[in-house]
Amino acid sequence: MAVPRHKHTRSSVGQRRMHIFIKPASLTVCKKCNRAVRPHTVCRNCGYYKGQEFINVLGKLTKKEKKLREKEMQKAEKEQKKTAPATMEELSKK
Repeated sequence: MAVPRHKHTRSSVGQRRMHIFIKPASLTVCKKCNRAVRPHTVCRNCGYYKGQEFINVLGKLTKKEKKLREKEMQKAEKEQKKTAPATMEELSKK
């Protein structure tokens, strides 16, 4: 079995281990439903990616689940419209 030739100091061991840690996942917000999504992936809640529907999420659900999901999506769209930034015309009217 191999034996180290020199002692590794605490500082050199710590410097080597400084980069070994779990990095927090980077998240973005889905434009359709305002949920946290990993970048460059399809939203699991609504099935949209870059404004296009890639997965029909509602097709696999039961009637009750469809109604609940549709209500959530409509509510999210209303909130998104309220929080949308003002256009130049709206700012000039104020």
